[in-house]
Amino acid sequence: MAISLTTDAAKRVKSYIERRGQGLGLRLGVRKTGCSGFAYLIDYADKINSDDVIFKDRGISIFIDKDALKMIDGTEIDFVKHGINEAFKFRNPNIKGECGCGESFNI
Repeated sequence: MAISLTTDAAKRVKSYIERRGQGLGLRLGVRKTGCSGFAYLIDYADKINSDDVIFKDRGISIFIDKDALKMIDGTEIDFVKHGINEAFKFRNPNIKGECGCGESFNI
């Protein structure tokens, strides 16, 4: 089981945490929503929850609850820029399909 970050994603997370001035790392999760079923949640991790699984990649701690990990195990998180648009992108080997806008996925 693993979650990984590209170099660009790790740099962006580090800069966000430094600018914020606090945080243990990145919190990743999923929620039911959208036209395809699930959407990714990404936030700062300020504490360790009892059901967290913790991965470390490129100097960043990544916190994920056990239930979400079942759906996103093996995911690589990237950070991409296209003109003035920038966003985290998820390469999840478990998905069966995505909605046209890329905001949600199904397993």
